[in-house]
Amino acid sequence: MIHTIPSCCKNRTIILTTMSDTSNERETLEVYIPIFYDDDDVIIAFKMAAIQQKVFCVLEYDKTFSAITVQRAFRREYPGNPPPCKQSILRWYNQFKETGTIVKGKSSGRPRVSNETVEQVRASFVRSPQKSTYRASRELDIPQPTVWKILRTRLRMKPYRIQMLQTLKPEDLIKRFEFCNNMQAAMEEDDGFQDSLVFSDEANFHLSGKVNRHNVRIWGTQQPYVTVQHERDSAKVNVFAAISKSKLYGPFFFAEKTVTGMSFLDMLEQWLLPQLTEDSNNFILQIDGAPPHWHIAVRDYLNTQLPRRWIGRCGEGDLPLYQWPPRSPDLTACDFFLWGCIKDKVYIPPLPATLVELKERITHAFTTITRDMLLRVCDEFQYRLDVCRVTKGSHIEHL
Repeated sequence: MIHTIPSCCKNRTIILTTMSDTSNERETLEVYIPIFYDDDDVIIAFKMAAIQQKVFCVLEYDKTFSAITVQRAFRREYPGNPPPCKQSILRWYNQFKETGTIVKGKSSGRPRVSNETVEQVRASFVRSPQKSTYRASRELDIPQPTVWKILRTRLRMKPYRIQMLQTLKPEDLIKRFEFCNNMQAAMEEDDGFQDSLVFSDEANFHLSGKVNRHNVRIWGTQQPYVTVQHERDSAKVNVFAAISKSKLYGPFFFAEKTVTGMSFLDMLEQWLLPQLTEDSNNFILQIDGAPPHWHIAVRDYLNTQLPRRWIGRCGEGDLPLYQWPPRSPDLTACDFFLWGCIKDKVYIPPLPATLVELKERITHAFTTITRDMLLRVCDEFQYRLDVCRVTKGSHIEHL
């Protein structure tokens, strides 16, 4: 096992001491770190910061082998900076074990893409910003990974996803910031808190498939802020689901065309809570502030069955654990992950011709969600809490 201790930084190296697994002998590794100076031989601190943070994460992970513990230690060491994701921490650690360094060396790589090719890609997406990289690959006879790399690294373009967000009011920012702080504090106090969270929501699936905004990308160097019309009166089904760190519950199809407070309560009583109770007696149910969830009968039921174990919009006398902040779909796993993922799989041409076929596709799509995907969703939720806190409650844009 590696027991690394940073001892000094000089001559552009950090000295790391390691302990062998098979002997008690210590070995010394010199990890090369580029240090940049200005004209007055003053170190440019921000160039060092990223490397220091990587070193810190590698050292902390080697102590506990827990990415969440590393993220917590990172917040204490670097307050105000969102911690790296689990994948980055593991990648840095494995890179250090394999190469003895956390700094990527310069590789020979493939020949640099010509300026002519870059200009072809730029012109193609200027004409049609919503074009997919696969379509551009076919039209230009350029490999799709190359098209993607040109857009991101040479042209500095981003694939902006269309999101339906309500404008935040000034008081919303405060509520979102407080909610994220409360959730973060609860996770730090109780390692099992995040395991007990169950996010829930419902979504409309139109037979026309014209509301599949998850698949729409607009390439550009700035947020386009476009408006997309969608069909409101096409045949549709209302689907409910709940998602935790270990299990996906659903789909549940409402019989009514419009979900009401009483139909939502029936679903809770007869379908969702029996399953959650069977799996655990320590779950915490999250619901957003939609009108059916705000119904007095629903809140009375939650206060009785789950006192201090539900998160949602509440009124005077209610007993939630935390109040769900208004206009915050970017913080619930159903909105930032589940529905987009399911619609990607449902709306594949040819589109379903009947509501029965639409339900069959939705049911099958739910079976494709794996445990590994659920774990990554938990990491994403924690990352979103950090970003929301750093931005003082602002909406999390697609970056």
